[in-house]
Amino acid sequence: MDIEPQLQLALGLRLVVAALLGGVLGLERERRGHAAGVGTFAMVTMGACAFSIISDLVFRGPDNTRIASGVVEGIGFLGAGIIIRGRAGVHGLTTAATLWASAAVGMLVGFGLYFLALVLTVIAFVVLVIRAVDPVARKLEELREDAEPLDAVETNQ
Repeated sequence: MDIEPQLQLALGLRLVVAALLGGVLGLERERRGHAAGVGTFAMVTMGACAFSIISDLVFRGPDNTRIASGVVEGIGFLGAGIIIRGRAGVHGLTTAATLWASAAVGMLVGFGLYFLALVLTVIAFVVLVIRAVDPVARKLEELREDAEPLDAVETNQ
């Protein structure tokens, strides 16, 4: 496959944009001390972007959705590895969900949908950051304390 240098530069720019947007989401996770941070999120968005570019270039038509569905499944598998259930509860759900959303950001950029990718990044970032705002964080903690434990719900059925 022969791709003109100008197109290759434009597609390379998509990878850079994807990495930057993913890095923004990863920065928030890293700031909170999570193992999946800037590098992980940048790699996921770049990878999803690259797979989207490949599917768009190679598989024109209805078959280009196969690679996209593979990305979604793969990220789901990766996210499942982040989620940990212990005695204190379930941890990693937000990071796994954010990783999944960052793959969507990468796919949007890969298909040239920059505005949608930016909107998704901003929304995801706001959702992550707002949870740390003191009044919101206190209310969320109150809701968690008032909730019935999952184990109690399971044994009552």
